[in-house]
Amino acid sequence: MLSTMRVYSNDRFSLALPAGHSFPMSKYQLLREWVQARAAGLAVDSGPPVPLRLAEAEPASDGELALAHEPDYITAVEEGTLSPAAQREIGFPWSERMVERSRRSVGATIAAARAALAEGVAVQLGGGTHHASAGKGSGYCVFNDVAVAARLMQAEVHRQQRRLLRVWVIDLDVHQGNGTAAIFRDDPTVFTLSMHGARNFPFRKEASDLDVELPDGCTDAPYLSALDSALATAWQLQQADGPPGLAFYLAGADPHEGDRLGRLKISAAGLAERDQRVLQALRDWRVPVALTMAGGYGREIETTVAVQARTVALAAQAWRDWPGEMGRPPGARHVHPA
Repeated sequence: MLSTMRVYSNDRFSLALPAGHSFPMSKYQLLREWVQARAAGLAVDSGPPVPLRLAEAEPASDGELALAHEPDYITAVEEGTLSPAAQREIGFPWSERMVERSRRSVGATIAAARAALAEGVAVQLGGGTHHASAGKGSGYCVFNDVAVAARLMQAEVHRQQRRLLRVWVIDLDVHQGNGTAAIFRDDPTVFTLSMHGARNFPFRKEASDLDVELPDGCTDAPYLSALDSALATAWQLQQADGPPGLAFYLAGADPHEGDRLGRLKISAAGLAERDQRVLQALRDWRVPVALTMAGGYGREIETTVAVQARTVALAAQAWRDWPGEMGRPPGARHVHPA
């Protein structure tokens, strides 16, 4: 069969949240339905449509979670024995379904990372839970999916190929990736870049390898200029130790001007240009990328879904045009096992 871009979803495990809860859980189902309707061929700006393979990944195991999280924390989450304060910091009420959803979110990012290493680009329709640190959750994040997936990919590449996989986390959610920064603080094999609102959550930030803080009300032109500088600086800083072999891109929709929590003024066109520049840079540098959708809290949920749908479409275009080093020449499709 013709190869397809791999897309992973876990929205079947959405939570039934209390009335008035601020987290827009329905966005995951709406985005998955948008992708599902285009699975036979997602039209992109130029060239042939890209077929998508939408799948539900297996949940992450305790051993996989322990690559980035303290065992006592994993156990407390699973058994529902977190303190009331710790559960409030996460922002979701505890339930067995919350645990399963959190495991599935990590599993979907793991699956997307494996697919990206094989084919250049893959997508997780959720994930980006970057506020979770080794020993606690925060800000609607229970387990840190990108941190677990990064460590697991490093272990698998070492076992299979006997080489070090350097990883790059490009976090463009409007909120700083404090949990990811804390987990990888002393790990020179993972480079963390976070570009975020200076005055936004979390109010006590951790130091990433490269932090770019943006003022409230930032618009497209200064935003994209800051992005270009950040990508160039990050690439230069990594050259001494060798370039990354895998990137995780947290393509948050919450810098959008219509976001309830974003405080920035980036247009939908500006966010599409952001995604295009990140994906083009990674293509030029031959760095495979697993995308997660991260945050998005639009005043109208359809606005967030539209921004994220455009991200998926641009990822499909990047997948189609990925360089031949990943197994196919630019613009070509190749046979993949079913």
